[in-house]
Amino acid sequence: MSETNAYFVAVVGAGPSGIFGARELATQGARVVIFNRDIKPGGLAEYGVYPNKHKMKEGFRKQFRQALTNPNITYYGNLKVGAQGDLTLDDLRSLGFQAILVTVGAQGTKWLGLPGEDLEGVYHAKDLVYHYNKLPPFSEKKFRLGKRCAIIGAGNVMLDIAYYMIHDVKAEEVIAVVRRGPGEVNFTKEEMTRTIANLDLAAFEAEMQRVLPALQAVNQDPELGRHKVLDALSRAEPRFGSTRFRFEFLTSPIQMLGENGVLTKLEVEDNILVAKDGSLKSRGTGNKRTLDVDTVIFAIGDRIDDSFGLPSDSNEFIKSPSPRFPIEGTSYEAFDPKANAPIPDVFVGGWARKASEGLVGVARKDGTNASKAVWQYLQTKQPVVPNLEAVAEKIKSLGKQIVTKEDIQKLEALEAAEAQKRGLEEFKFATNEEMLQAIGATITA
Repeated sequence: MSETNAYFVAVVGAGPSGIFGARELATQGARVVIFNRDIKPGGLAEYGVYPNKHKMKEGFRKQFRQALTNPNITYYGNLKVGAQGDLTLDDLRSLGFQAILVTVGAQGTKWLGLPGEDLEGVYHAKDLVYHYNKLPPFSEKKFRLGKRCAIIGAGNVMLDIAYYMIHDVKAEEVIAVVRRGPGEVNFTKEEMTRTIANLDLAAFEAEMQRVLPALQAVNQDPELGRHKVLDALSRAEPRFGSTRFRFEFLTSPIQMLGENGVLTKLEVEDNILVAKDGSLKSRGTGNKRTLDVDTVIFAIGDRIDDSFGLPSDSNEFIKSPSPRFPIEGTSYEAFDPKANAPIPDVFVGGWARKASEGLVGVARKDGTNASKAVWQYLQTKQPVVPNLEAVAEKIKSLGKQIVTKEDIQKLEALEAAEAQKRGLEEFKFATNEEMLQAIGATITA
């Protein structure tokens, strides 16, 4: 066997945290195998960044390509790991992996449990983002996107959805429903430049006057919120179409109303701000009203997939409260509350550790830090001879098409050629079947 003694690590997930975590470990000399649910690597950097941000996305892809060239990294795509996946965590242990770094992101959807969430016309932002970024199987899902859309949330994802509704759907009105005040929105000025030309400025000023008493009651300067929203005007992209974009501040959704299973209205409640535990919280006033909308999209963050097989709580996998190998004061060690003990060989990084925390750069750093915790753990073990042949045989026994690093290179070349042929900046195959057929992926032996 050509392999020599090395630490043997499985990385589950190939978003920024998984890829850069794997690179960190491989650079140290570990033999790393990445298992990815999707065919392509990249995670939210590939399927969460708005489609027309070509320069940004290609920059990420270039970094991922470089990382995956490390000869100590093996990649298997189109393979799901988890309690209900193609391989379980115990399967990985039986294959000789000494540590498992889980970087599967926050694949679950976070809902508020409100009446009417099951109506046609009510969606989670993640599903729509995956749809327009052509991530199978979301790329094939049908959405009923109407002329009047309410988006619940106040972050960059809300603005991405607003941009999509303005530019692609060409809605008549897009309403951002924000639980708290204008001074507490979470989107960036840069993101706001893309949609602010469609902002109804008169409606914005009227809304500022409506919530002014609530802001004054807690001594919050209304100019703070005005600047957070309007400072992007100086760099605004040109107005697109006639869509009217506006805000409803200090407003919470109560329920969705519909007829014959189809959304027709959103009922909301007005809020005030109250000081609690040194910060401001929103509290309902009891004053309820309805908005006439035919689409509601929740952009309120994400949660991990509870079916993965690790203990979870509050939208996240549970981490050890007393980590053995903390990095920058943070715990990356999976924890079993029933046993009241860490799961010794499992670590979590990126959004698997902290759902919806930061953008690509944050995920990259978190995955790298998680791998440093893994490396410290490995120093308590003896290196082994990684049995890559056993891993390949196990995967072959699954009887499904598996994607390798070489397949990814071929797929990228095919999509680039197709884009050039069609005169497009970018082309993506929309289904797994199309991708697998294009590259002729086979069962890996």
